[in-house]
Amino acid sequence: MTRARGRSVKGRFAGGRLRGWGGVTGMAVACAVTAAVTLLPLSHHSGGPAGADAAGGGAVAAVQARAEACTEPEASLPPSGADGPNIAKIKARGKLIAGVDQNSFRWGYRNPANGELEGFDIDLVRAVAEDVLGDPDAVIFRAIPTNQRIAALESERVDVVVRTMTINCKRLEQVSFSTAYFQAGQQVLAPKESAITGYDASLKGKRVCSAEGSTAYEALEKESFGAVYKDEFDGTERDRDRLTVPNQLDCLVRLQLGEVDAIVTDNALAAGQAAQDPAVELKGKAPFTTEYYGVATKKGADDLVARVNKVLVDYRAGGRNSAWMTSYDKWLATGLPGITAPPAPKYRND
Repeated sequence: MTRARGRSVKGRFAGGRLRGWGGVTGMAVACAVTAAVTLLPLSHHSGGPAGADAAGGGAVAAVQARAEACTEPEASLPPSGADGPNIAKIKARGKLIAGVDQNSFRWGYRNPANGELEGFDIDLVRAVAEDVLGDPDAVIFRAIPTNQRIAALESERVDVVVRTMTINCKRLEQVSFSTAYFQAGQQVLAPKESAITGYDASLKGKRVCSAEGSTAYEALEKESFGAVYKDEFDGTERDRDRLTVPNQLDCLVRLQLGEVDAIVTDNALAAGQAAQDPAVELKGKAPFTTEYYGVATKKGADDLVARVNKVLVDYRAGGRNSAWMTSYDKWLATGLPGITAPPAPKYRND
């Protein structure tokens, strides 16, 4: 974790005292401190597939061809309740091992009042555990930083990652995904008094924070509008993790300390951060991308993907009274109002 995580935050925004620090925002720091206990080891690497370098030019060409053929990444395997080797492994263990966040308010966070992990993603993990093992509490939660989600699956430290993880073609080369369970998009979070107006030219010269391995960072690489978004020595042992950070919550701490001017992240996560600190707000009228979250598994764990898709069919069922809407109403409706249904599933026909 970075050095800022877990510090007592008494900093100032540039030009004035820090506001909104206390109450729910204090919860964010409590979450960040607790995370140090259970996080997987950090490292600065891309988490690419093992053996990729040794595979040679032919394998690289094959990967490129598959990437070019990926036109509908949200399409997943048809749902199935059948067992397979991955389901059998989970049943033999008696526990589902889930990679989650414990720093994202309303999605996956450790409630300091009772020490329990709570949030929209946590509810979904428990639904999977109940279907596979008959017990929603038969879960081992492993908190993992944003930049270690894929590595955790590849090393089989977790069975699934349920951590606001966007489905896209690049990631499908390394992991498998369920159907989409939430629609989000990238947006800018900044202090209310900031002159930043959104993901536009107002970012020129501004220090912008994003999480390593996130789609926000990829968006900034494509178009930064002159923002300063990459750390010196980024991705090396000398990386100071100031602008590109392992965990999304670190960006909020940086913003509160006045070390960055804005954050680019999913609007779903940004809404939770705005709820934690009333001194910040989403900038721009709407997200500038459309993205879908999925449950990730190791590459080729088809039986587990199909089983999760079965769980999601049941989770979406019931219209306004569905388990999905119940969880949305509890955790997300205040910050992300107006959602009337989950995204419809898409299935592969190959």
